[in-house]
Amino acid sequence: MTLDYNSLLTALAVSATCLAITLLASWIARRTETFLLACGVGLILIVSGIVAYGIYVDTPDAVVGTICFALLFPGFATVWGAGCQFRTGTLPHARIAAFGAIAVVATSVPILLGYDGLSFIIDNIAIASFLFATAYQYWRARAEAIVPLTGITSLYCLTAFSFVLCAAVLIYQGKLVLGAAPDNWSEDLSLAVCIASMTGIGALSLALHQWRMAARHRIDAATDPLTGLLNRRALFDRHGAGVMGPTTAVLVFDIDHFKSINDNFGHTVGDRVLKVFAAELTASCRLSDTVARLGGEEFAMVLHEVMPGRAEVVAERIRKAFEGRELDIDGEICKCTVSVGVASGRTKPLPFDAMLTAADKALYAAKRAGRNRVELASHLQAVPTDTARTAS
Repeated sequence: MTLDYNSLLTALAVSATCLAITLLASWIARRTETFLLACGVGLILIVSGIVAYGIYVDTPDAVVGTICFALLFPGFATVWGAGCQFRTGTLPHARIAAFGAIAVVATSVPILLGYDGLSFIIDNIAIASFLFATAYQYWRARAEAIVPLTGITSLYCLTAFSFVLCAAVLIYQGKLVLGAAPDNWSEDLSLAVCIASMTGIGALSLALHQWRMAARHRIDAATDPLTGLLNRRALFDRHGAGVMGPTTAVLVFDIDHFKSINDNFGHTVGDRVLKVFAAELTASCRLSDTVARLGGEEFAMVLHEVMPGRAEVVAERIRKAFEGRELDIDGEICKCTVSVGVASGRTKPLPFDAMLTAADKALYAAKRAGRNRVELASHLQAVPTDTARTAS
């Protein structure tokens, strides 16, 4: 091996180490992105394998080669697992261990038997397979951030092709026994590609991490932290500038006597009640509808493409479902009710503000009329329970 090859190998180790440090630092900044931790750990194992391979280059020994494989393949398997975790949110521990172990055995047995050429052919094919599999995971997740993820996918594929080329050259040479580390033009090319790819993947990973953080901040700014529903600001961002046509409706809900729930059972129970009611709203919400917490115990629902009379049916169904819920609080049953105001769309489109105000007025009419009822903004009459049951 020439000094140039050793220099390239050292540069690759340094590049991979820098990428590992970058990913681990990003994970420390945002602990929820655990795929960064997995990827960083995988790269540390790979760097350790590269160092062992450097020793093997100078002193070709089967045991050193086996140590190299024992570090490299768990590393590549973990990097693949990090890609899976990025896409699915779950790190496949069992498959990482299984795939890594299979690759280690497949490469270690030939080199220990003296067939180091065969071992390095399998080594290159196995590394290429892990890289292609990793690229596939990021490609499947590309809709989240198409530019950086497409770039990461391309770089993993490019690196994988360089290892395929190394395997192809060794197969073409037909040497199952080398007596030394592979030494040909494809090895030099592969190292150069790996160094460039590491740099590119590092830059794109940082861009992806920043994009994810910005997206998370946007979601946090639009979400009520207790219930997970949209907050008031997000509701107005979505509908405030628009007009509501005849097939739309706005429903406003207010949990009855909520202050007494907090006073009698504590705020923890009050929070639980809010979460239960939010779940009822979500269960009744279609993909085209919007549900939000306006603040305190007040919620809103915006229905789209609803037939006349349907909004009050939905409101009554939610009212009855919530009335039927029983919360066990330290052996004591807590039952709650909700009042609802409904404003249905008119032939003449109305601003969202006007619809919300009308629904709010209907809500307070329901409160004045005894609570636990639905009032319509059009004529401020309660929805008859039997009628609602028949219509539903």
